[in-house]
Amino acid sequence: MIEAPEARLLCEQLNKTVCGKRITDVFAQYTPHKFAWFYGKPEECAERLVGKTIDKACPQGGMVELTAGDTMLVLTDGVNLRYFEPGAKLPSKHQLLVAFDDESCLLASVRMYGALLCFTRGHFDAPLAAYYETARTKPQVMSDAFDKEYFLGLVNAPDAQKKSAKAFLATEQTIPGLGNGVLQDILYHAHIHPKTKIDKLGAEEKEKMYEQVKETLQDIYRLGGRSTETDLFGVPGQYVASLSKNTAGHACPKCGEAIVKENYLGGSIYYCRGMPGNEISPFLMQLSNYKSS
Repeated sequence: MIEAPEARLLCEQLNKTVCGKRITDVFAQYTPHKFAWFYGKPEECAERLVGKTIDKACPQGGMVELTAGDTMLVLTDGVNLRYFEPGAKLPSKHQLLVAFDDESCLLASVRMYGALLCFTRGHFDAPLAAYYETARTKPQVMSDAFDKEYFLGLVNAPDAQKKSAKAFLATEQTIPGLGNGVLQDILYHAHIHPKTKIDKLGAEEKEKMYEQVKETLQDIYRLGGRSTETDLFGVPGQYVASLSKNTAGHACPKCGEAIVKENYLGGSIYYCRGMPGNEISPFLMQLSNYKSS
């Protein structure tokens, strides 16, 4: 699932490759996918896009927003986007293909689930409209507008206090474009357990969380995205997550304790067993003392 750093990278690549190109053909739901959601009927994408010219691409949280005249094409975080040069062999399966006048094309495919939303500017009233508008109108997490003052306003808000660190960072679009894929390393580097309640964090811990939000996302962006994601040309990113399914069960490089995987809030969390806030750490400490005596 793409998140803010990958969305930013994809839009930069789109602005260099497809801006100024005229759309000559569109195929939607070429390969049926029941969790690929469109605005209106899939075939209406062609009616809205053919003949238009791509003006710009802009990241909105973890979404890619393409503007073509009065038409918007928004691809959400579960959509994999690829660009193909003229004459390139295309994959046989895809949910949206946008062909250009130079015979190049954009191809979008949905992984587990994703939305491909094509609508006339100002006329988007589907259930996903609120999700898109929230991402579009809040300060982008990688922008200067998302500063310490703004973050502290979020984390000190009354409705955030009983949330866990994971719930605060990655649910309800508190920070659009920041999800479960990147929060693991943010909290790991901030030395905050994913289950720790916000009201248990001190001022220094909140500032550390903010610093790691900015630094970790910038590191991912600088390295071309996470190694689990690909860019517009199918190239994997170079950022290898410190905490993921690939490191679960291995020793933490910082302290040597095991990296743990648990199910929590509808997804997985990863944390170092020796991390402050880990509920079983006191027991493990006693056990360690017992074994060494």
